[in-house]
Amino acid sequence: MLNLTEKQQNKSYAFACQVFLQQQKFILKTMKKSAVKKKTGLTREEFIKVEPKVYLHITDAGKGKPIVLIHGWPLSDEMYEYQYNDLINNRFRVIGITLRGFGQSSKPYGLYDYDVHARDIRKVLDHLDIKKAVLGGFSMGGSIAIRYVSLYKAAHISKLALFGAAAPIWTQRKDFPYNLEKSAVDALIALNYKDRPKLLSDFTKIFSATPTSLNKGIGSWLNGICISASSYATAKCLIALRDTDLRKDLAKIKIPTLILHGKQDKICSFDLAEQMKAGISDSQLIPFENSGHSLFLEETEKFNAALIKFAGK
Repeated sequence: MLNLTEKQQNKSYAFACQVFLQQQKFILKTMKKSAVKKKTGLTREEFIKVEPKVYLHITDAGKGKPIVLIHGWPLSDEMYEYQYNDLINNRFRVIGITLRGFGQSSKPYGLYDYDVHARDIRKVLDHLDIKKAVLGGFSMGGSIAIRYVSLYKAAHISKLALFGAAAPIWTQRKDFPYNLEKSAVDALIALNYKDRPKLLSDFTKIFSATPTSLNKGIGSWLNGICISASSYATAKCLIALRDTDLRKDLAKIKIPTLILHGKQDKICSFDLAEQMKAGISDSQLIPFENSGHSLFLEETEKFNAALIKFAGK
């Protein structure tokens, strides 16, 4: 039998182990709380890893209901500069995601189809633990937002907003006589490899309703954002835009959807907006009579007000 001193030692040891385990649980709990604060506090992550050696640039600012914004081809989340402040001032948390291959995000070799971009977005929203967000996408970003909602059953998302979206198909088919011919996109891809600055300059010229709808300063700013994209990603995303058919995806969207679209859009014709409205059951379409593709810059006040009203419902 153990003598009294040994029993006391065992009791003391067991008590010390119990205290140690409780301390460890407390430390772990504190670390988890600290991690959550880090994600939602004043200092937030600017780059989020989505796969080995691939990081996406994130703008994360404000407090309140989250609005996640996806840019168009070949821009970056910087395109939403004139939306961010209004959204933050109206008590929203804005999260702009720059897709791989563009802006300050990593520019790896590999696939650049809508599924890859949707998967990246899912990883960012998982990482940030986003709940019941409004997901907004412009042009190609709208197409990717549609694929995201369809593929992941609107995970993290309660509403969808589409701005001049390149959907349900960007190019014509035998049963889809809308927007650009495939040969026109083939020419864009060829020009990308031959003279990318000219491609971007030509793109800027048809970005708005008229050549003077946007001033030269805004045009130069947009061109500067576009030139930061990878040439490889620029071409690969044009191929995705040319070839992807999202008509079946539209039928899978069961969340409230806002469609904002310029009536004078030369890049994604207004016909596309009408097709999206017909294909998404719970959707509303707001035309922008005085805008081309750049409705977020041509009619900024109307654009921001419509998004804020929809997000705040």
